[in-house]
Amino acid sequence: MKKKRLAKSSVEFDRRFDSGEDIHNLIDISRVKIVRHGKKVRVTLDIAESLVKKIDEIREEIGVDRGALIKVWLQERVRQEKGLSGTEE
Repeated sequence: MKKKRLAKSSVEFDRRFDSGEDIHNLIDISRVKIVRHGKKVRVTLDIAESLVKKIDEIREEIGVDRGALIKVWLQERVRQEKGLSGTEE
């Protein structure tokens, strides 16, 4: 079996991926980290209707679910408060 030639740039890699080429042997997954989040807990919040409307305006612009947007915002704020980068937890 002939070994595939590695992509010389991210542009070439993206082009090859977008064209449907099998890129599995071009990726080094030896240092991949799988993050498994703990048990989910339901949280109920009472929020002013005006704030919910503002959140909905933002989520409609970017095309995501309200709950997903709020989860991302909460995660970003926790990282900020704890002084963590996006890769640490």
